[in-house]
Amino acid sequence: MFAAARRFGFLALLSWAFLSIFVLLLPNSASAQVTAFRQAVAEAAARDEDLATFYRAREFEGLWTGSGNAVRNRRNALMSAFDEASNHGLPAGRYDTSALMAQLRAATTPEQQGRMEVELSRLFLQYARDVQTGVLIPRRVDELIVRQVPYRNGLATIEGFAQSNARAFLRALPPSSPEYSRLMREKLRLERELSRGGWGPQINSQKLEPGATGPQVIALRNRLIAMGFLPRTATQTYDDAITAAVQRFQQSHGLAVDGVAGTGTINEINVPMERRLRSVIVAMERERWINRPRGNRHVWVNLTDFSAAIVDRDVVTFSTRSVIGALDLDRQSPEFSDVMEFMVINPSWYVPRSIITKEYLPQLQRNPNAVSHLLITDSRGREINRSTVNFNAYDENNFPFAMRQPPSRGNALGLVKFMFPNRYNIYLHDTPAKNLFGREVRAFSHGCIRLNDPFDFAYALLAPQQGDPVGFFQSRLASGNESRVNLETPVPVHIVYRTAFTNVTGSLQFRRDIYGRDIKIWNALARTGVAVRAVQG
Repeated sequence: MFAAARRFGFLALLSWAFLSIFVLLLPNSASAQVTAFRQAVAEAAARDEDLATFYRAREFEGLWTGSGNAVRNRRNALMSAFDEASNHGLPAGRYDTSALMAQLRAATTPEQQGRMEVELSRLFLQYARDVQTGVLIPRRVDELIVRQVPYRNGLATIEGFAQSNARAFLRALPPSSPEYSRLMREKLRLERELSRGGWGPQINSQKLEPGATGPQVIALRNRLIAMGFLPRTATQTYDDAITAAVQRFQQSHGLAVDGVAGTGTINEINVPMERRLRSVIVAMERERWINRPRGNRHVWVNLTDFSAAIVDRDVVTFSTRSVIGALDLDRQSPEFSDVMEFMVINPSWYVPRSIITKEYLPQLQRNPNAVSHLLITDSRGREINRSTVNFNAYDENNFPFAMRQPPSRGNALGLVKFMFPNRYNIYLHDTPAKNLFGREVRAFSHGCIRLNDPFDFAYALLAPQQGDPVGFFQSRLASGNESRVNLETPVPVHIVYRTAFTNVTGSLQFRRDIYGRDIKIWNALARTGVAVRAVQG
């Protein structure tokens, strides 16, 4: 606090020094009001280092204050942007143009106008940050959202604005990704539908199957029509058309596609439109956190969708099912971006220490020959004879050994792993546990991402650098030896968590909030003033 006060005092003193020099150069007849305005600007701007530097460089001249066309255009463009803030899912109360216009009209003295000048600049920088890189700081919401948000420099932002076409500059602030535009379009559509009453009554049944009749089938029919999954029909029977509509709904919500409205499907159909809108608003906030180029070729892992894809120039060219970290907090997969540098064919599994001490050490204490498929090694990688070790003499704090599983078809990593070295020890890999990929919810790992089709994934990654990627991979695999293969062009990897997203045709998809992260984000957004709204249109 004292350091901040000292910094404020220094900035204020510096601003006053610059202003005093400037005032001495003014003609006496013009100095009074100009001096009062600029003194107010200097004093108000001194509270923010970026604004203090910006205004000092322009000799405390107003950016928003005055009657010229350039100033008027800036003000109008800013107010128009503030009017659109709610469309982006931003806190409307921060950008209340009616209240702001009233404050501007009430600012009749040079001192009041100087303070409002700086307040507009402060709000401009706040808006730029909110719409460009998000309202929230991710890791403060959930410690496993470890994404590095690409924050922009405030001074560079306002300097760039001052030198640019105001409307064009403000229009360029939100993410330019097609996904952000599609999410915003779907948000506005849902808001219009909400104003017309939403999707109608919920279904009061645990299960409905083809051939069923009655009022709950009618409720199911009407809700599917309102959601856009079923063309208008007067049927009162769970017929082929309703079965096909239920399948389309299941497909777009990541459910097992069987055409039967079981408990899980009905629960998802009954989710209120307001909750779906919250998911879209949260997805837009998440999109702002990743507002930088993703890479012409990149890997996109959506944890809630249990999928991993290779994307080339915004087109998915390969996709596979995945298994992600289990629901326990210490096994959940984190969210971050990194760069894949190489793959390892016939990998060894170097067991993470947390697994060694929490899972395997207790087994070894009961039976020294437990987990015999793993080698116990010393600090130099040499195998230890189990019979010479008293495992009961150790606990999780002083256990001195490591554990490794040599390459094999039964290896926990399977036959290939894909590495993007990171502090979280997360990577993509094969697995011998293929049965798990048939599950609807696939959260079973210790945090890493298991792939259903790892060989095809490897072939796709190798194709740009190998004329025969299949032959190359298979020859390395057949050797049985551990083999590192570098990617000549490293590939960005984005591990994301999206409960609302669009597919290639632009239609909206929803997934369950399996880790409960999105409800945390929504609650944090709501505390800032973000709200679901119904919009006439």
